[in-house]
Amino acid sequence: MRITGGRVRGRRLATFRGLEIRPTSDLVREAIFNLLGRQSLLGMRVLDLFAGTGSLGIEALSRGADHAVFVDCSRKAIEIIKKNLRLCDLQDLGVTLRKDLTEGLPGHHPLFAGRYDLVFLDPPYGRGLILPLLNEMERENRFGAASLVVAQTEKSTEVPQATGNLRIAKVKTYGATRITLLEKEEDI
Repeated sequence: MRITGGRVRGRRLATFRGLEIRPTSDLVREAIFNLLGRQSLLGMRVLDLFAGTGSLGIEALSRGADHAVFVDCSRKAIEIIKKNLRLCDLQDLGVTLRKDLTEGLPGHHPLFAGRYDLVFLDPPYGRGLILPLLNEMERENRFGAASLVVAQTEKSTEVPQATGNLRIAKVKTYGATRITLLEKEEDI
C-alpha cells in the first residue's frame, strides 16, 4: 500500500496482517481523491473515522491538509497509524485517538475539538453507522462552512440523500466498494 499523490507520493505504508481491517486499496484511495476533483486540501482539518492504517488521512496530509485526527477502536490500528505518520514524516500533523465509534463520537475530548473540513467515514460494512455519526457531527457543530464527507460502503448500500445540511454530490462504485461524496450546504 502506497501514498498515491502529494509530497510523499510513492511512500509505502505499514499495514495489518490478517483480516482485522479492510484497508482502502491504492486504486480506491486514488479514486476518492479524484472524486474530490481540483478541491484544494490546503489548510483543511481532516477527520479520519474508523481510520485503520490511516491511509486516507495520511493521503490528505500528503496532498496539503494542515492537520488530521485519526480515530479507531483498535490499539493495533493506532500503533500502525503512528508508525505510518512517522514513515511519511507527518507525525507533527496528525494525532490519534482510540475510541469505539459504535458508541458515538469522542465528544468533548481535547484532541477531537473544533470543526473539520474533510471527513472520511469507512465503518465496518452492514452496521448502519454512517447516518448516526453524521447526525451526531451535525448536532455537535463539527462541520466547517464547506465541509466534505467521503463515506465508504459496500456497493449495495446507499447513503441517505439528505442528512442535515449535507447533500450527496457524487457517487461512484469501484468493485465491491461504493464511494459517496457529501457536501455541506450553506446553513439556512
